[in-house]
Amino acid sequence: MISDIETYFVQGCGRCERFATSDCSTRQWNQGLKDLRKICLDSQLVETVKWAHPCYMHGGRNIVILGASRNDFRMSFFDAALMKDPEGILEKQGANTLHADMIRFTKNSQPAEMRPAIMSYLEEAMSYAAAGIKPPKVQRNVELPDELLEALQSDPVLAEAFHRLTPGRQRSYVINLNSAKKPETRVSRIMKFRPRIIAGKGANEY
Repeated sequence: MISDIETYFVQGCGRCERFATSDCSTRQWNQGLKDLRKICLDSQLVETVKWAHPCYMHGGRNIVILGASRNDFRMSFFDAALMKDPEGILEKQGANTLHADMIRFTKNSQPAEMRPAIMSYLEEAMSYAAAGIKPPKVQRNVELPDELLEALQSDPVLAEAFHRLTPGRQRSYVINLNSAKKPETRVSRIMKFRPRIIAGKGANEY
């Protein structure tokens, strides 16, 4: 996976065999992704790389992350439960997503056309971060570590696969991740577990 932000916009995220080829999804949506990047930077968000994708922060909190697939590209909000969505442009990433959390684009021209609305949504999300406002905790059958929640937020394929797991298999990953003391260790384990989760297996199944 990539660790340099510029690599994403030139070669992709590095998560699959299409990395650095003309078939990479970032090639198809290059102009739209660059326009989203400019909107984020113009909004004074701090740019970084998380989960091999461009992530934008404010007040020490993740605000949005960018991603691309064959059929669309998207800007996903981390604290979507707080967003008011006056324009009705937020969509759910999948059937198991609790809140509408992404703006989905199917044309490269859309970010530039929607710039005022996008900047307004970013301003709203940034205001929550600046004020220290967080969405209420949602009671789940399994309480997920923050690193896993962020991974599911940025990776729809992983999210769908994880939510299809039985509660016992989900719990096996939570127990394993919670045994790691450092956040970077938990992040590393999640990426190692990704193929196993997608295959429908638990943490201890091979």
